[in-house]
Amino acid sequence: MPPSSPATRKIVVIGGGAAGFFAAITVAEADPCAEVTVLEKGNTFLAKVKISGGGRCNVTHACFDPALLAKNYPRGSRELRAAFHRWQPRDTVAWFEERGVELKSEADGRMFPVTDSSQTIIDCFLKAARDAKVRLTTGTAVKELRADPDGSFSVLLSDGGIIRADKVCITSGSLKASPLTSAIESLGHMIAPLVPSLFAFNIPDKRLDGLAGLAVQDVCVKTLPKSPVQTGPVLITHRGLSGPAILRLSAWEARRFAEQDYRVEISINWLGKTTAEQVRENFATQRAESGKSLVKNKVPAGIPRRLWERLLESSEIPPDTQWSQLPKDKQTALILQLTDCRFHVNGKTTNKDEFVTCGGVRLDEIDCRSMESRIVPGLYFAGECLDIDGITGGFNFQAAWTGGRIAGLAMAT
Repeated sequence: MPPSSPATRKIVVIGGGAAGFFAAITVAEADPCAEVTVLEKGNTFLAKVKISGGGRCNVTHACFDPALLAKNYPRGSRELRAAFHRWQPRDTVAWFEERGVELKSEADGRMFPVTDSSQTIIDCFLKAARDAKVRLTTGTAVKELRADPDGSFSVLLSDGGIIRADKVCITSGSLKASPLTSAIESLGHMIAPLVPSLFAFNIPDKRLDGLAGLAVQDVCVKTLPKSPVQTGPVLITHRGLSGPAILRLSAWEARRFAEQDYRVEISINWLGKTTAEQVRENFATQRAESGKSLVKNKVPAGIPRRLWERLLESSEIPPDTQWSQLPKDKQTALILQLTDCRFHVNGKTTNKDEFVTCGGVRLDEIDCRSMESRIVPGLYFAGECLDIDGITGGFNFQAAWTGGRIAGLAMAT
């Protein structure tokens, strides 16, 4: 039988997460005659939205320049730059406001609902989907996806059922350990290697022992021997280091970390962009003006006292050392501890529910003007199943909104 007529087109969205809901709502609102179904293998929709941002949901980021926004994506930056001209954070904010959800910006640019509750976002999506008459189904896993000779699709379910569809949009989230991987590959697509992104570093080092919970706000960190420097807060954890700067480094260096089995050396400048020479000059001033004061009492701005004392200890500087008595070799050691503090990473820590995957369906196989497959007409993709991922701060959700919106509009036309 030929595909359904435009008036009765059947569209299936595989995955009830951020991108899936945005795509489904978009196509249903744009084409009220379409029959839109969302298939979610889990028992609840929008599970990642629920836990994101510590339960507050970091909806997007207050960056409204598409070119600047695209720079926050280690993979997919070029493709997203054009896509953001069609749907960017300003549009996302307006979309939610039209539905009664107000967003607020925090000092670092992250945007949350004013309620500080992810349930606000979930309720908004569920209501919009119901209003648009989207069919929502949980506990329904897709076992196989076939492209039929007449241009339609057969969606084979794990319970033995079959759904016929004129168009299919895969928004399944990470493909890591997903049964959809084989289905996608059977249709001719290739999957870029799947490895974790946005993870904390396991660092067994006595300099960090007992300091869990301490944070330094303005830090520069890089992977050795050479990598781009990432800046921002760093948090000391029970296992090592985390925080925005660490997560950004893990995103940009995701493949390198995986290739080296998460055993690499990093360098931290606890003083941010302050150079070793500037620290040396500050120490000289301190020696000249306050030579009899104790080194341990001159805690650098932004450095927690307990961390400062640990760095002094690591530099073999006794607690009763005065600035006038500080030996040159010990001063050099302390400057290195402050501006080029080396740590050996030995493994990673990821929250299994929150981590982002680097890798997915290759972007050269997708027409990012419509999010349609270049290989299988009528097959669309959006969200984390693509080889697109951003750094922490609301960027991954924005990519999901943008991809879902573009795919939804394309399926409606």
